Amino acid sequence: MLESDRLLLRPPVAGDFEPFAAMFADAEVTRHIGGVLGRAEAWARFLRDCGHWALEGFGQYSILDRASGTYVGKTGLARFERPLGPNAGTSVEITWTLRAEVHGRGYAREAAALALAAFDRGGGGRTACLIAEGNAASHRLATRLGYREVDSLDRSGTKVTVLARDPLAAA
Repeated sequence: MLESDRLLLRPPVAGDFEPFAAMFADAEVTRHIGGVLGRAEAWARFLRDCGHWALEGFGQYSILDRASGTYVGKTGLARFERPLGPNAGTSVEITWTLRAEVHGRGYAREAAALALAAFDRGGGGRTACLIAEGNAASHRLATRLGYREVDSLDRSGTKVTVLARDPLAAA
């Protein structure tokens, strides 16, 4: 478990699925990340996040509001085995997805920074992220976390920027 003044991060548990599914059913949350997921698609993604921990020893964390215990979203590192372009230099990606009602509170930055610090302490190495064109908030966040643009890709008709981060360069 990782902690900050406002947040708790832990690997996902079964009780996180309902708020997870509701978050991925929200068009505002998913407009830059592929669109709304139905319940079955959300379940498959949730299982992927849970299983990643067992296979890789790292993964996506559930983000909880420390004061209330409320599910806020998810962040963390994962190896999705998808092409990141020739300049990414890694297959490990960071992601963040938060419920719409908590956008703008700095939770994504706080949570992602915790996840990255833990990954770095574990000797994780270079990481990347994909940011869809038009997602200015996530692009700003990635830059604040130490990511730099290394490539641009077309993914199913959507232009995405590939950003990469080396732990020593980000320190």
